Amino acid sequence: MPESTDTSARIDAGLFGEWLMQMRASLRGDGGTDVPCGECRGCCVSSYYIPVRPEDVQALARIPEQVLVTAQGQPPGHFMMTYREDGTCPMLRQGNCSIYEHRPQTCRDYDCRIFAAAGIQAGGADKPVINRRVSEWLFRYASTEDRLAHDAVLAAAAFIRDQRSAFPGGRGPTAPTGIAVLAIKAYAVFLDPNLTNANAADIVQAIIAESRRFDSGEAQ
Repeated sequence: MPESTDTSARIDAGLFGEWLMQMRASLRGDGGTDVPCGECRGCCVSSYYIPVRPEDVQALARIPEQVLVTAQGQPPGHFMMTYREDGTCPMLRQGNCSIYEHRPQTCRDYDCRIFAAAGIQAGGADKPVINRRVSEWLFRYASTEDRLAHDAVLAAAAFIRDQRSAFPGGRGPTAPTGIAVLAIKAYAVFLDPNLTNANAADIVQAIIAESRRFDSGEAQ
């Protein structure tokens, strides 16, 4: 996703280093991010299936059963909330979430800045509103290290997107969320100056190892 040079229509995404730390904590389940959504309802109108977990007790008490389907491959009690024919969330009323204070954790954790950080769109033609917001985000940098970290995230996302066949079984992530999440987890690989001499297979192995370190809690 090319970065626009027109900053007049951009929206402050915050300091990249702070956001990256918060996003990585969120991916570990240790916290969340405070998204400055403003009037944007992009994620509410973009044909998303919303995971609803058993611990989303307040949300489950308010979501009609007819818009919930069993989440395939998940334990009993896990559901997916479907969307309307026009792609909007069934809980959206008059342009706002009708259960905002009791919304599922998935909605609380969603942060479309992850796509801006990775330099990719959130999806295709079914997500025009959220793609527009993604293109408007503009991060700031408190240090050279923060700028280098963002460059590494961008490089990681580009590699994951373009080198899918180099992953075991040719099964690298293809969905935007999967690409962006893996880039955030493994961006440190692309801070290694020796990377320029590595082949694709070696880089993939380094990405997998770094992702596992992140998931195990070794990589902060």
